[in-house]
Amino acid sequence: MPPPDSSEQTSLSTNVRFVLITVFLDILGIGLIIPVLPRLVASFTLQSDMQAYWYGAIVAIYGVMQFFFAPVIGALSDRFGRRPVLLTCVFGLGLNFILLTQATSIYWLLFIRALGGVTAGNLSVATAYIADVSAPENRSKALGKIGAMFGLGFICGPVIGGLLGEANIHYPFYLAAVVSLANVVYGYFSLPESLSPEHRKAFSLLSANPFAGLNGLAHLQSVGPLVWVYALSMFAQFILQTTWVLSTELRFGWTPMQNGFSLFMVGISSVLMQGVFLTRYIQRVGDANAVLFGLTSSCIALSLYGVATQGWMMYVLILCNMLAFASGPALQAFFSRAVNARSQGLAMGSLSALASIMSVAATLTGTALLAQVSHFPRGSWMLGAPFFMAATVQLFALLLATRHLKK
Repeated sequence: MPPPDSSEQTSLSTNVRFVLITVFLDILGIGLIIPVLPRLVASFTLQSDMQAYWYGAIVAIYGVMQFFFAPVIGALSDRFGRRPVLLTCVFGLGLNFILLTQATSIYWLLFIRALGGVTAGNLSVATAYIADVSAPENRSKALGKIGAMFGLGFICGPVIGGLLGEANIHYPFYLAAVVSLANVVYGYFSLPESLSPEHRKAFSLLSANPFAGLNGLAHLQSVGPLVWVYALSMFAQFILQTTWVLSTELRFGWTPMQNGFSLFMVGISSVLMQGVFLTRYIQRVGDANAVLFGLTSSCIALSLYGVATQGWMMYVLILCNMLAFASGPALQAFFSRAVNARSQGLAMGSLSALASIMSVAATLTGTALLAQVSHFPRGSWMLGAPFFMAATVQLFALLLATRHLKK
């Protein structure tokens, strides 16, 4: 096959830029509500224990709905194309933000958030879009750009949302809705279709259920065992994410500003690795080593997070754990290259579903473990128990990856 001419390469680059901006605006909208969603839950409940219970339920129901519907959304994009499905999901996300401001009870809030989980498969469609317009050998680099957009969105979103939330609890939700709906308008006029009609396939609800999708991934030639690596890695990362704020408050007495700065540094590290260094890094070490080095770095960092005795150590460890941000795009690239163009949406949707159910399990496990050790005095190494669990799980992922990728 002759190499694409310069005009074709420019077109592909433009398409990628369009969808990356779409992903950034999407994540920005989600990031806007992160600092104020717990406060919105608290506005319907008075007791602190019930606030924690309902907040956990709202987070969990979003992940459960995403687990069941992300493969369906991905399969629909395989049938009707990426563009209409992506725009429909982003519109649904914007509508969900508006509905959250109109909730009159905690039960309505739970129901509305569940509806939001239905359209949360838009990110898997965006991933499939990137896979459509990227050459197989450049797949991990292109997917890494989505991770960079995640980082940028979470750098900007929570800071803006926190500031607006101080004025009015509903302002971040309104701004998130405006961002999402503006994203739909932008995409409608600027986003071209990436999946040609000859590469589309009929929709099958049987194959689009999450269990069938995951089973299909597990039996992919040469990469099936990596499903377990991906699942364990996601579980470990979600334990870290869901217990970070509570753990640092207990261990170091961190304020929201200090926690916000730490999350800002995480976003910076993600953007630097996935948006700046990833291309050259993958060219130098390859996808397999990027996975292994990233998992190794994560294991070490998680263990050190658990034994850190001073808050400043956490900042240093975040910066030293930059290699971990390369493992996700490299893993996704293995799966993307193992399926044909007709099944990219279903494959990415199945990975998204797997990540969502791991987020639910990790949230319930990590917070329960932290509750068990929360009575220990500040400075006790026992308060690092969630990080030690995450490190152990990540170690199992590393061992499985090493066994498979070194063959």
